Amino acid sequence: MKIPQDILTDLWALGGGDPFALDTVTLTGSEPILPSTFRVGAASQVTIAAAGLAAAEIWKARSGQSQGLSVDMTHAAVECRSERYLRVDDKPPPPAWDAIAGVYKTGDGCFVRLHTNFPHHRDNVCKVLACKPDRDDVQRALMQWRGEDFETAAYAGGCVVSLMRSHDEWMATDQAKALEHLPLIQIEKIGEAVPRPWPAGNRPLAGLRVLDLSRVIAGPVAGRTWAAHGADVMLISSPHLPSIPWLVIDTGRGKLSASADLKTEQGREVLRGLLASADIFSQGYRPQSIARLGFSPEDVARISPGLVYVSLCAYGHAGPWASRRGFDSLVQASTGFNEAEGRAAGIEGPKELPMQILDHATGYLMAFGAMMARLRQAREGGSWHVKVSLAQTGRWLWNLGRYEAGFGAADLTKDQVLPFMEPTASGFGALQSVRHAAVMSATPAFWSRPALPLGASHADWPSRL
Repeated sequence: MKIPQDILTDLWALGGGDPFALDTVTLTGSEPILPSTFRVGAASQVTIAAAGLAAAEIWKARSGQSQGLSVDMTHAAVECRSERYLRVDDKPPPPAWDAIAGVYKTGDGCFVRLHTNFPHHRDNVCKVLACKPDRDDVQRALMQWRGEDFETAAYAGGCVVSLMRSHDEWMATDQAKALEHLPLIQIEKIGEAVPRPWPAGNRPLAGLRVLDLSRVIAGPVAGRTWAAHGADVMLISSPHLPSIPWLVIDTGRGKLSASADLKTEQGREVLRGLLASADIFSQGYRPQSIARLGFSPEDVARISPGLVYVSLCAYGHAGPWASRRGFDSLVQASTGFNEAEGRAAGIEGPKELPMQILDHATGYLMAFGAMMARLRQAREGGSWHVKVSLAQTGRWLWNLGRYEAGFGAADLTKDQVLPFMEPTASGFGALQSVRHAAVMSATPAFWSRPALPLGASHADWPSRL
């Protein structure tokens, strides 16, 4: 198996980075860091390091100054579970899952996972199953279904569910075959534009403007990362879309938070106005949904030539599942991780990874890809499109190899986590939250703005220096 430094080298080359920049990076710690047969510690460390190194390269391009970067594996793993460790006024997180969310058996002996944290997804599941929102009632209803038939019907009914597959079963699907030869991150030039100069500022991303149209974990983590390096990140939420308040707090650090109803012309006009001077546009909509609103990559490149557009999806940007709804827990189940962990642990049914690593790692890959694209834009010009997906991150993680004795690792203790926590104020109360794990020698990462309630900011950019 490759050591983390070599994994980072491969990832850095994929992003088009200068190989000499790798000499400035120090990676500390060793695996396994958490109880898992998969290399979740290495995945945490390497993706955070890649994003940090991209920020350092932007700073070098802006100032001529190189700097050292260090990432500790334990710190990285803690940050990739940041929502677990967040405290608001000394209170721990509420239950992470809706009452009927989770794993169920079907009539043919398969397992399915339901994601029902948003009310409309829960209601749709109950409608498909003709049952009440009660775990026992859901289980009785699912015993009347074959697993794959339910997955198909549920998706058609607007649900967010997945059938637990082995990795071999996943690789036999048309979706896996469609992704097999695609890179982990796609960075593509999609239009012509003059190079944009770097704005004034004393941090790597100071003066850069980022629109964050994403929810839950992966996309918001990317926004939080850009903010940690000084970008003006504006989260755009809709009054009609549900949210998970605890994640809003955890991933909202460093961001402005404005509201725009994109179903209305007024809301779309607000977004177009913000786009006119934005540098990065990050979104997790399904392709047809964002296109119908008038904000496809091509639309945005016309509105703001030279912008970097970032697209996040669950199952990949090609293949029959390209538009399928999904979250980390579902992609873990669909692609074989839960089956493999369960089998390694000697239990019947699925076992989750010890963190939402597909979400968190993908978020850092989004941040990394966008910054590398922005570096190219400054040199070459053009408008750029960065594509990432949870499924591609999963394929990368799987191919890193496994530790057969990984379950021998102990989970992190409170004393191990405490050194990586910091107190901050917020619009929600006093926070204890995880510091950013990328430690920069010249431009330390930090969040200059507190986490704010959704829609608390005006939809206007702060002035540039």
